Amino acid sequence: MENVPVSLSLAFGLITAATVAFLYVAVRRAASSQVQARAKWVVAGALAWLGLQAFLAGSSAEGGVYQDVAAFPPRLFVFGLLPALVGIAAVFATTRGRQWVDSLSLPALTYMHGVRVFVELVLYGLFVYKAVPGLMTFEGRNFDILAGITGPLVAYFGLQQQRMSRKMLLLWNALALGLLANIVIHAILSAPFPLQQLAFDQPNIAVLHFPFVWLPTFVVPAVLFSHLVAIRRLRKVPF
Repeated sequence: MENVPVSLSLAFGLITAATVAFLYVAVRRAASSQVQARAKWVVAGALAWLGLQAFLAGSSAEGGVYQDVAAFPPRLFVFGLLPALVGIAAVFATTRGRQWVDSLSLPALTYMHGVRVFVELVLYGLFVYKAVPGLMTFEGRNFDILAGITGPLVAYFGLQQQRMSRKMLLLWNALALGLLANIVIHAILSAPFPLQQLAFDQPNIAVLHFPFVWLPTFVVPAVLFSHLVAIRRLRKVPF
């Protein structure tokens, strides 16, 4: 990781900031004024979580907590990905959480998928500097850039202009969710954990370090959350 240029770290920091901003806008433009008033708390919670993950990724001179790759289950799962997934599940499992979800701005959440294009560019840069395997890039097995390119188009033409049917919007979300699942599975199987199955010559080490740890612990859960919100909203209530 010492060979990775600072520019890639800065770029990913901006991507993460953009993700937070889209979440803020989605809450700020919510249908409920009570939800709108809580927008700053969403940002505060996101920043606190990002700060914790940055600490865990590099909390000692010998390396961060996540860089102990021999631990099982992997610490990145236990302290990073799992709590994020539990938090998302809790939102959808409670009445107040579902009411909050049903009030969010669906166009803002869908525009957020545009950050996936820049994530793919950063991943390619990390591949060049031997911090992730080639299979995690758009030249390998990662086609998530397609969701990033089409996301803003779906947000504008499909949601704001309402030129796409609900079935088409649901189909896009399902396909884009599949693209996300594809890269997440490949990223997990190529990470240097006890369950590694792929890319032994160049494992996925970037996500164990700051700021790229924010990809599996924040950006990916945020993208997942936006898809789940969209699928629920498109099936249940008007957008």
